[in-house]
Amino acid sequence: MTRLTHSLSRTTRPTGPVRPRPSLSYREVGATRTPEHLPEGYHHLRHSTVVGHGRAAFEAAGEAVTTWRTHRASGATVRSEAVRAEPGVHLEVSVGFGRVRLGAPCEVVWTAYEEHRVGFAYGTLTGHPELGEESFVVDLAPDGTVRFTITAFSRPAAWYTRLAGPLIPLLQRTYARRLGRTLRRLVRS
Repeated sequence: MTRLTHSLSRTTRPTGPVRPRPSLSYREVGATRTPEHLPEGYHHLRHSTVVGHGRAAFEAAGEAVTTWRTHRASGATVRSEAVRAEPGVHLEVSVGFGRVRLGAPCEVVWTAYEEHRVGFAYGTLTGHPELGEESFVVDLAPDGTVRFTITAFSRPAAWYTRLAGPLIPLLQRTYARRLGRTLRRLVRS
């Protein structure tokens, strides 16, 4: 019995240094739940796109958003611990071409799986080039309109995002528009 216990403990021991799990890099966790009250000291982004009409469009949009399909179909690479957004899930979203890719580690901080609202928000983890949070929410209005809304607050965390200055909010807005167009296309197909 002692030999077996010793043998098991030897095989379950880590083979290298254990890396600490990255932590959220900002204090205002969950602030995108109330988009009308985003924290001061950050650049704010609000972008909304009509992506369809009716319950079927709403369900298709919600599925595409919460399974990372919208991000992937827009050209981003997503590596995730889970196939669907759930609080605490870590993921990395990266954009770029070939070997020139910029990875952004994030953690899902809240989700909404409701009758007329589906979506999630992720917050930046240590190592992300920005500090802040971004939400991706699909709403079904009483008239059947399906709207996709991205809400974010962020500020530079790395030297290169500080150096890029006003170019970063422009790139974020461009990417938000691309996500909206991509989701509209996914819903229609």
